[in-house]
Amino acid sequence: MARVLIVDDEPMIREVIREYAELEGHEVREAESGLKAIECCRTEDFDAIIMDVMMPGIDGLTAYEKIKKTNSIPVLILSAKGEEHDKLYGFSLGIDDYVVKPFSPKELMARLGVILSRNRGRQSISDGDTSKCRLQFEGMKIDGKAYNVYIDGVKAAITMREFDLLYFLASHPNIVFSRQQLLDNVWGYDYMGDDRTVDTHVKMLRHSIGEYRKYIITARGVGYKFEVL
Repeated sequence: MARVLIVDDEPMIREVIREYAELEGHEVREAESGLKAIECCRTEDFDAIIMDVMMPGIDGLTAYEKIKKTNSIPVLILSAKGEEHDKLYGFSLGIDDYVVKPFSPKELMARLGVILSRNRGRQSISDGDTSKCRLQFEGMKIDGKAYNVYIDGVKAAITMREFDLLYFLASHPNIVFSRQQLLDNVWGYDYMGDDRTVDTHVKMLRHSIGEYRKYIITARGVGYKFEVL
C-alpha cells in the first residue's frame, strides 16, 4: 500500500482516480489546487503524487518545483497538453511520468505502480544496498550510492531518470542497447510509454553532462551506447 496525493481542480477526475487507487489498495489524499498540494506535502508524507498541470492559481509544474525543494516525492503529471515540448519541459523538472488527458484509469494505475516500484528500489539502495558503486570517466564522476553526478568537481543538475539512464549505460560500456532494452532496464518492464521517451531523455542527459556527452553514442537504427575507448 502507498500513500498517494491526487491533485486536480476537477472533483470528478479526483473521484475517478481515487476509486481506482483505492481498489489497488492505496491510501488517498486529495487536493484541489497546487497551493493546497504544497500545504499537504509540508505536513504529510506521500509515496507519490498524481498532479494536473492546468489549475487556477499555481499550476501543477510550479507546485511540483516548490514541493521538490523540501520533499523527494515521485510525481506523475496529468495534462491536456500532449506536445513533445510540454513533456520535455516536465521531464527537465524531474517528473517521473507524463499522462495526457483524456486517460485510461487502468493505464494510469499501471504507470503509478511502475513509479512506486522503482522508488522502492531506490530506497533500498539508500538504506544499505551497496550494489551500486562510483564510476569515473575523466572529469565526470557518477556516484551510484548518492545518485549524484559531478562534472569537473561541480554537482550536475540532473534528474533522477537522467541519472538512472546514465548509470545504466556507463555500467555497461561499449554495449549497444536498443531503445526497448533501455525502456525495460531503466524505466521498468511494465512501463507504458514508447521508445521516443528514450530519445527525449538522452537529449536532456547530453545537455546535463556537457562536454562528456561525447561518451553517449547513437547507434543509428538501433539505440545508444556508452563508448569508452
